[in-house]
Amino acid sequence: MSKQTITVLISGNGSNLQALIDATAKGELNADIIQVISSSSDAYGLTRAKDASIPTRVHSLKNYYKDIPKGDRPLARKKFNKELANLIIHGDKEGEEVPGYKRPDLIVCAGWMLILAPEFLTPLEDEGISIINLHPALPGAFEGTHAIDRAWKAAQDGEITKGGVMVHYVIQEVDQGEPLIVKEIEIPKGITLEEYEEKVHSVEHGAIVEGTVKALELAKK
Repeated sequence: MSKQTITVLISGNGSNLQALIDATAKGELNADIIQVISSSSDAYGLTRAKDASIPTRVHSLKNYYKDIPKGDRPLARKKFNKELANLIIHGDKEGEEVPGYKRPDLIVCAGWMLILAPEFLTPLEDEGISIINLHPALPGAFEGTHAIDRAWKAAQDGEITKGGVMVHYVIQEVDQGEPLIVKEIEIPKGITLEEYEEKVHSVEHGAIVEGTVKALELAKK
């Protein structure tokens, strides 16, 4: 029986991608990472993928905004999302079927820093391809950007005592999809932001593997 397949979306360092690569090598994740797509050509995660002989692509929003007036950028952003969906479903951003291309069973956002709009989400939903995301906060708390910083500050202000990490399904509402994995992390008073970030990242690497395994199991049903 062939292994299930994954496409990973990244934007930066790719340490969570590396956790997935290592888990496949150890047999903890019984799947093949068939493609890594980065929103940045400078992302170190691309090097990690290439070192593991995983095909890579760069799909940069910056290229869509080039020489475009600000007023036209919403249309350019829609095109960016639509063509990202085409890349994953068909292997070609224009939507042409690439001979021999195999679409993934699951998309994993592992440090993808851009909001995925309906122009991306709807075609994937229509094809039955689930999308999961790693977010460094507990469900219902600190959605969106700078979640680690915001949780740390809230803890130092006495508003909370715990932060966390979750892996959740991606829906149109940012970081509000159904959680698959939730890990709580204590935030003691006096801990530095750098110390808390380190705690979060150490938990993330296990959580993303655990969440991917669970999502793939559910995708079989």
